[in-house]
Amino acid sequence: MTSRERVFAVLSGQQPDHRPYMPITMMFAADILGVKYLQNIRDHKTMIAAQIKTAEMFGFDHVSTIAPTSEAVDLGAHFQWFDDQPPGIIEQEALLADKSALTRLPSPDSVFGASMEDRVRGVELLRQRVGNDLIVEGWVEGPCSDAADFRGMNRLMIDFSDDPEFVAHLFEYSVELATRFAAAQIAAGADIIGIGDPPSSLVGPRMYREQIWPFHKKLVDAIHANGAKVRLHVCGNTRRILADIRRLGCDLVDVDSPVPMEQARALAGPAQALIGNLDPVRDVRNGSPESIQESLEALQQSGGERWIVAAGCEIVRDTPHENLHAMRMFAQSHTAESVAT
Repeated sequence: MTSRERVFAVLSGQQPDHRPYMPITMMFAADILGVKYLQNIRDHKTMIAAQIKTAEMFGFDHVSTIAPTSEAVDLGAHFQWFDDQPPGIIEQEALLADKSALTRLPSPDSVFGASMEDRVRGVELLRQRVGNDLIVEGWVEGPCSDAADFRGMNRLMIDFSDDPEFVAHLFEYSVELATRFAAAQIAAGADIIGIGDPPSSLVGPRMYREQIWPFHKKLVDAIHANGAKVRLHVCGNTRRILADIRRLGCDLVDVDSPVPMEQARALAGPAQALIGNLDPVRDVRNGSPESIQESLEALQQSGGERWIVAAGCEIVRDTPHENLHAMRMFAQSHTAESVAT
């Protein structure tokens, strides 16, 4: 069974030969290749080389073009750039510091600049390089992440209460932009589109249900209509919104470490494929191969049959290599049948 077949088996409720292994690596992968992170996210050839080398070294079942800010960059949002760290938005110069500027943004159909184009070319190159052996994962920003990049996180959180109509218009714009970006990546060969929307975990269940969920649903349905699977990645404590996330119809949902896996499984239901839950720092970076094996054994039981091995969020860049090998060894030596034994 190839890695691609293995992941699809879990997503469709079938029995794989063993657990898939799909950790998120961004800065870690750049370090493996020996390049600065800024070069990694600005040049798709560098990103693809880093992803493939990392996947080969550690036995991953996927490669990914996950990187921040492409959509916002192509719209002209202002970021502070660092040579070897992720960029940060300059909130006082936010693209939509003045809300009325939303009406002056170009149509989402006309936004496709150098950053988005580079990511699409990355998906295309990954597909060429790995064939059908590995899952190729594209990525888009969810409506909350885009809105935070356009407006500033603090303003956005206030807008949820003070101006929900503006938030709805902004999310509508973001979803249209993400839909087009996702479609281009799918056409280039992406099997799965990840939706990264960490700020969604910062609101309460009512706000999520009323103001975010409808836009998540629209984006999930659009990606499915274009022929790809959907992975939703929301960092942090999602226990209050997981029951609603369950209704989105995502093929794969990330579970970060603040949510106990047994609770996540109960809220998400037995049919939802889940991924992750190890704490990237406490369990993976600071753990040992022995402690990681113990943690994964516990997750094996609570995660159920439809669970993929990974950390709850990005692998920390100075994680000991032997710890990632321990995760691979666990995945390759366990099947979903092990849950019942």
